[in-house]
Amino acid sequence: MTGDKVIRFATAAVVCAVAAFAAVVSYSHIYGLGRAHGQDGTAARLLPLSVDGLIVAASLVLLHEARNDRDAPELARFMLWLGIAATVGANIAFGAQYGLLGALISAWPAVAFIGSVEIATQQVRRARAPRGATTVPEVPQVPGNVEQAVRAAYAASVAAGRPLSQRAIAERFGLSRRKVSQLITAITIEGNGHSPAGQEAA
Repeated sequence: MTGDKVIRFATAAVVCAVAAFAAVVSYSHIYGLGRAHGQDGTAARLLPLSVDGLIVAASLVLLHEARNDRDAPELARFMLWLGIAATVGANIAFGAQYGLLGALISAWPAVAFIGSVEIATQQVRRARAPRGATTVPEVPQVPGNVEQAVRAAYAASVAAGRPLSQRAIAERFGLSRRKVSQLITAITIEGNGHSPAGQEAA
């Protein structure tokens, strides 16, 4: 096992541990808050799951899209932030009865969980980034037209044996992934009709 794999494994383990600890604390806070405001029995026990479960579900969607090098769905982002607002607000409300310090302490588990998930997502995105994109020779004369520039850059990368990924092209020329996909498909059809190597981000 390489050093990078060890670091990734350790990071994943720590993120899971922090998430588990934060979930237990947050559950108890929201459960107590629900009991104090008219929620009894099953309703009080399921209320925390509906809040923190939403964060987990949205985070998994974002992580899945990051692993597949796709843009995150807007609904998933919205629901993630909605869940974050709900859990942080509920935890603060629970601790507010103990003053400002109590509110801050109660909010910390939710903040720690959110930060851990974001760290994991960023690590996945960096791991999926193309390694060879930065070593592709620059086109000596970049045409003024963006489409021509994309065609020239992609052709140069293929000739160098390191085809640029859609993500690398999109970031380099400020285009959407959909537009880049259309351009690469057109370039391939105009060429030999085969699926372009490196079209999917490595």
